[in-house]
Amino acid sequence: MLEMFVLLQVSEAAEVVSQWIKMGAAFAAVIAVFGAAWGIGKIGTTALESIARQPEAANDVRSSMIVACALIEGATFFAIVVCLLLLFV
Repeated sequence: MLEMFVLLQVSEAAEVVSQWIKMGAAFAAVIAVFGAAWGIGKIGTTALESIARQPEAANDVRSSMIVACALIEGATFFAIVVCLLLLFV
């Protein structure tokens, strides 16, 4: 009887841990997306200010901005995939 009670508590504890892992993965995905949005917004703001100050360097600034945004989005997608793996695996 005692062994069955202990096994029941262990299974309930495992379920609680699983729920907390899912909640943590969801929060991590949200933080990753908000961080990427803030970073891309900051890059865009800085690029537009740079282009306004030096219009002749617009092509260089624009291409650098696009590369930086692509790298940030790639890291964000990787973070979201890791969070989804934690949610569903």
